[in-house]
Amino acid sequence: MIPRYSRPEMVAIWSPETRFRIWFEIEAYACDALAELGVIPKEAAKTIWEKGGAAKFDVEAIDEIERVTKHDVIAFLTHLSEFVGPDARFIHQGMTSSDVLDTCFAVQLTRASDILLADIDGLLAALKRRAFEHKDTVTVGRSHGIHAEPTTFGVKLAQAYAEFSRCRERLVHAREDIATCAISGAVGTFANIDPYVEEHVAKKLGLKPEPVSTQVIPRDRHAMFFTTLGVIASSIERLATEIRHLQRTEVLEAEEYFSPGQKGSSAMPHKRNPVLTENLTGLARMVRSFALPAMENVALWHERDISHSSVERMIGPDATVTLDFALSRLTSVIDRLLVYPDNMLKNMNKFRGLVHSQRVLLALTQAGVSREDAYRLVQRNAMKVWEQGADFLEELLADREVTSALPEADIREKFDLGYHTKHVDTIFKRVFGEA
Repeated sequence: MIPRYSRPEMVAIWSPETRFRIWFEIEAYACDALAELGVIPKEAAKTIWEKGGAAKFDVEAIDEIERVTKHDVIAFLTHLSEFVGPDARFIHQGMTSSDVLDTCFAVQLTRASDILLADIDGLLAALKRRAFEHKDTVTVGRSHGIHAEPTTFGVKLAQAYAEFSRCRERLVHAREDIATCAISGAVGTFANIDPYVEEHVAKKLGLKPEPVSTQVIPRDRHAMFFTTLGVIASSIERLATEIRHLQRTEVLEAEEYFSPGQKGSSAMPHKRNPVLTENLTGLARMVRSFALPAMENVALWHERDISHSSVERMIGPDATVTLDFALSRLTSVIDRLLVYPDNMLKNMNKFRGLVHSQRVLLALTQAGVSREDAYRLVQRNAMKVWEQGADFLEELLADREVTSALPEADIREKFDLGYHTKHVDTIFKRVFGEA
């Protein structure tokens, strides 16, 4: 995790203090269940909660123990026993390290998911507000980066809203998939611990029991989770790239907010660069990169190995912290995005009516001209606009083959911008609902 791209609430989930506190809760809840089953004394379970719950775990002390034991869970249990005393012998009864590690990881990922879902909700609210603000702000749509036909800036933002709504749904499912608990002991057979313990711990932590844990929770769950984060990152990059293109000097239809005192370049004082969306593009690349090792973690040896462990110690914090920061940054960009409707119209009119070529083509075919001939007629007049800077409407009106098929009034009518935006309300109802 890099502090520059981190926010405190998400970082806290991955702190050693939080991890050790979750480990303790897993062990203590397990002791409660074991006490109910009569495996350990109820007073011992009570003591473990009282003394362990009040303990302030010393990260450095645990690390020092681990340097000797070469085992993080044993180091923690050794440290915990110093607070609990003799009843510490009842802790970890019938359990294995993966029961603690995997269940803790599930808790951390579900908590991280809740923050990310809140982040997406904030982004959706910003997109909706700006989409309605610019529902009727006409701009040119582009395919291959080239002028195509008119649309509205609100429709562009509505598309992003719909995309991030799908991202939210995927994350809800990924959160549900990852929220499993394993307290099944060595090789996952429950030979030394009753399945009730797993059920009890799962309920207390807001998880569900893993049906077959094989000693570890199957990593296909984690692969789906981190892949989902990668897809969300790709959606972030898509919107960031759109803004970067719109901010280019030759376009300048939208622009990141440039705050008072901000500097765009150490060398050129005039510069106003899309630094935030460029940053988002880079962050998206990093989040996506974590999906591949998560998928490679699925193929563990037999019932368990730890080839996944080092990977997850990195990608768990890094993926969630980075995505949290990116979603927050994108929300801020959208909230304060500067939009220039006049430049949108200016750019659209730069090629003097070419955006209406399809309407003329269709009108000619409906007037009885073959599609091949209609395309030829429209294209030869369009090329004069590209190559000579001519006016498309004037060229069409001067073309006798065109005017012999279409009256002047019909040709002029095909240059009405309102024709292209007549279904915007329908699109908005599909995206945002009737309201």
